[in-house]
Amino acid sequence: MALYHKATVTPSKAELIAAWLPRQPWCPDPDADVEVIGAYRFDDPEGSVGMEAHLVMSGDTLVHVPLTYRDAPLASDESGLVGTTRHSALGDRWVYDGLQDETFIVMLAAAALTGQGEALGMVMNDGRWYIAPTNVRIQGGGWSLERVPVDGFESDDATTAAPTYRNDGFQLSTHRLPVVGQQPKLGLTASWDGGPGTVVLARMEQLFE
Repeated sequence: MALYHKATVTPSKAELIAAWLPRQPWCPDPDADVEVIGAYRFDDPEGSVGMEAHLVMSGDTLVHVPLTYRDAPLASDESGLVGTTRHSALGDRWVYDGLQDETFIVMLAAAALTGQGEALGMVMNDGRWYIAPTNVRIQGGGWSLERVPVDGFESDDATTAAPTYRNDGFQLSTHRLPVVGQQPKLGLTASWDGGPGTVVLARMEQLFE
C-alpha cells in the first residue's frame, strides 16, 4: 500500500520530468510540451524507496517515466539522478530514473510475471482514510506457482530508449516510448480512460526451459 501525504513538493514531479526529459538522447522532441497523464506505483519490499512510474505525453509521443524517491543519494554514480525535491512532510528527496534503479527493476519484473504488485494509494485526511485513485491501470502476465528470482537483473546500458535486463532466468525488455499492443504472455501493459488502448511497458522472456 502506498501512503500519500497532504504535502507540497518543490519542484513538482511534473516540473522535474519536464526538465529531465529533454536532456535524454532518446527524447522524441526536446522542445515539446510535457503533459502528465497519470502514474502507477509499486511498494518497496523493504519499505524505504518510493516508486512511481509516470505516463506523459511529450508532444504527440507517449513516454514512460519511472521514478524512485529516496531520502539519501545513492552511493553509485549520478547518471540516474533526475533531480532533488523538497517534500513538506518527508523532507529532501533524491529522485532517480527508475530504469536505472535496481529496486524498481525488481518490482517491475515481479509485476510483469504475476500482474500483482501495483500499490493501492491511500491518504489520511481529517482522521479518515481515503483512496487516492490513479487514472492509469496496469496488468501483468501469468506464471506458474513455482517461485522464481526477480532480482539480480543487469543491463549493458539502462539509459537507452528500450533498456534490456537479464538475470539467471529471464530477460526483461522495457520501453520508455511504449506503443499500443496486445498483452504479452509475460509482460506489463497499461491503459487509462481516454487513452489509445493497451500500451506495452515491458516484456519478459524465459531464458531457459
